[in-house]
Amino acid sequence: VMETNSLPGITGRVCPQEEQCEMNCIMGKLGDKINIGKLERFVADYAREHGIRPEVKIAPPTGKRVAVVGSGPAGLTAAADLRKMGHEVVIYEALHEPGGVLVYGIPEFRLPKEIVRYEVEFLKSIGVKIYTDVVIGKTLSLYDLLEEFDAVFLGTGAGTPNFLNVPGVNCLGIYSANEFLTRINLMKAYLFPEYDTPVKRGKRLAVIGGGNTAMDAARSGLRIGYEEVYILYRRTRDLMTARIEEIGHAEEEGVKFMFLVNPVAFKCDENGWVRAVTLIRNELGEPDESGRRRPIPIPGSEFDLEVDAVVIAIGQRPNRILYQEVPELEVSRDGTIIVDEKYRTTLRGVFAGGDAIRGEATVVLAMGDGKRAAMAIDEYLRTGEWPERIVPMKLAQAD
Repeated sequence: VMETNSLPGITGRVCPQEEQCEMNCIMGKLGDKINIGKLERFVADYAREHGIRPEVKIAPPTGKRVAVVGSGPAGLTAAADLRKMGHEVVIYEALHEPGGVLVYGIPEFRLPKEIVRYEVEFLKSIGVKIYTDVVIGKTLSLYDLLEEFDAVFLGTGAGTPNFLNVPGVNCLGIYSANEFLTRINLMKAYLFPEYDTPVKRGKRLAVIGGGNTAMDAARSGLRIGYEEVYILYRRTRDLMTARIEEIGHAEEEGVKFMFLVNPVAFKCDENGWVRAVTLIRNELGEPDESGRRRPIPIPGSEFDLEVDAVVIAIGQRPNRILYQEVPELEVSRDGTIIVDEKYRTTLRGVFAGGDAIRGEATVVLAMGDGKRAAMAIDEYLRTGEWPERIVPMKLAQAD
């Protein structure tokens, strides 16, 4: 397994196998599909629990050095593959613990932190160096890295949340999903009440959104003491982007769902804390650019839902701090880094992948980017070839 996947203990837990590898399983045409995800997880867990480490073949040293910015799934995968190719690899992580979204974005109950740490230790064991608390764009610049390294891979993820532009959104007790999950995961709110993490607690939590991140936030809310947790979604259940498995887990644990509703305002109490969200009911119209039917507000259908806190989980985009002082690095209107089919950016020697080029995507897509980018980086280090101009990749090519 590890010949093609450096993080099996992670992918076996968080990847949508039912939509990807299992969808193509030939046994599905004969009857039940093989549960590839659970098999992968079992093999990885058995090896970890019994101290089994496959022998990793490292190619002879090439004398080339590669910097990897970000230690999420794209960065870890690229680093592992580049190291196996014989290159010296150094990872720079902005937070105090490696793992990126695997550590701060995915809850403990879905991906135990010890699994991520085990996979990170594997990278260290094959010679990958990891420096934490280093913010590229602040502590060091991208230009600094290019002076020291032969190539740079940007796997910086999408850590800037999208917010709602509605009245009252600045009430206290309204969190982005990124902030909410980071406080819980990095500050150990999941060990409540042993840890006093600064997350507003109360009776009712509302989570706005219909993706996997919304499910994670809702289930985390139950675990830190909320009696009621509502998922508020503007379309219908069948149009949610979350995995069917994750929706089912949320329902089993008691999360309540309100469909065809959209927040139009938040109301604060006299101390500035959110006390209610004003919702409007929707009906579905024609499909939009996503292919899903567009939610259309029904005039006069507004109503209030009393809440003690709100989590907004409507997507994320890349943080611009890395490249705001790097005019040569072209980005799209939403802040994603523009790359070609070989993950080359518009700055010579700099490659990128994962959520940094896609916006919010899945772990396995980010890992795929990291793997393909590593091959492209290896080719560049061997040949020195770089186009005069890049032709932006249509991301569907790499999906």
